[in-house]
Amino acid sequence: MDPIEPLHSEDGYDNDDAIPAFGDAVPRPIGATPLEEALLSRLDEDKAQDMVLIDLKGKSAMADAMIIASGRSHRHVGAIADHLLRTLKEQGLGKAKVEGLPHCDWVLIDAGDVIVHLFRPEVRTFYNIEKIWAVDSAHRTPRD
Repeated sequence: MDPIEPLHSEDGYDNDDAIPAFGDAVPRPIGATPLEEALLSRLDEDKAQDMVLIDLKGKSAMADAMIIASGRSHRHVGAIADHLLRTLKEQGLGKAKVEGLPHCDWVLIDAGDVIVHLFRPEVRTFYNIEKIWAVDSAHRTPRD
C-alpha cells in the first residue's frame, strides 16, 4: 500500500476503476485491517469527501494508519464523527478519544491503531496534514 493512498480521485472515480465512487462497490486498499474497513465503510456511507488512508506502519509509534476525510459543513463533520464513534462501539472498541467535537472544524478520533481526522474543506486545506506524511514532499531532501 502506498504511504498516502487516496480512495477516490478528484473526478469522483476510484483509482482502479472507471465507475463512480459511490455505494457498496467502492474498492478498499489491499491489506486494510477490519478496523480500517469498518471506518472507511462508515465514511463512505456518510458521504465523506476526499478520503485518504495513510499507512503509518514502521513510520510512527502512535498508530498503524491514519484516515483523513472532509465533511461539507460543521453539521456534516459532527454527524460523521458521531457515526464513527457508534461504529467503533459496535466493533467492541469502547470509547475512542475524541478532540474537536464541539466546534466540528477539525475532529480527531483516536481509535488506537487508527487515527481519523475529519475536516471542513477550508480547514483541511489550511493545515494540509497529508503533506506531512507524503514521501515525495518538497520539504524532504534525500539523505546521502
